[in-house]
Amino acid sequence: MKPLLLLALVGLLAAGCRSGTPGIRAVSGSQTQNRLRQEVRTSSELGYLLYMPKGKAPSPDGKWPLVLFLHGAGERGTNLDQVAVHGPPKLAASGRDLPFILVSPQCPPGEVWDARQLMALLDFLQASLPADPRRTYVTGLSMGGYGTWDLISRHPGRFAAAAPICGGGESIRLLLLEPAQREALKTLPVKVFHGGKDGVVPLEESQRMVEAFRKAGCQGISLTVYPDAGHDSWTETYSDAGFFPWLLSHSR
Repeated sequence: MKPLLLLALVGLLAAGCRSGTPGIRAVSGSQTQNRLRQEVRTSSELGYLLYMPKGKAPSPDGKWPLVLFLHGAGERGTNLDQVAVHGPPKLAASGRDLPFILVSPQCPPGEVWDARQLMALLDFLQASLPADPRRTYVTGLSMGGYGTWDLISRHPGRFAAAAPICGGGESIRLLLLEPAQREALKTLPVKVFHGGKDGVVPLEESQRMVEAFRKAGCQGISLTVYPDAGHDSWTETYSDAGFFPWLLSHSR
């Protein structure tokens, strides 16, 4: 930009500030009401691993339960093989037969889980696959534990059960629930897991969220602490023979 043109632009902006910029009502020494209307469009891409169970669904309508798994910060990126290093996708990659549809998205590099992206993914898959909308579950570890807490804080009625592992969250959302959300939260089964010696995400993070959920009316929430475990409390959790039967025993 030429110097003279730049000076002219600065002069116009300064004049606008003094006399009132179009679209802004500003009066010197007074507080005025204003409103900005704008349309923001975004696009995103979310890679995911998809496991489909063998055979026919055991339900009369031929639909399967669906489990959404959220990985930790170390698995972010664009290489989907990284998603299968822990948790349920690791079990699927090892050849284990799972009695549910497993969806394991990959968080883009440098980002954290976005609830809008995840809900859009669920909407798309449930409309495209033989997935039972009454039997949708979410679980995640570390950063994925945070993502799990966030999803069930925003959309408690969408999930039949949840299991956040070594995570935490923002309890403020529970104070702002709509009546229908609060009612859904009351009947949401939640099992929380954390290592007693976690040096990455302190145990207090899970304890704080459990207490906040209880105060918000969640009646089916419990916390399991592995006294000698560090940050990796997910291996023991997902290896427990009773974990998936508990998860799948619930429906909306």
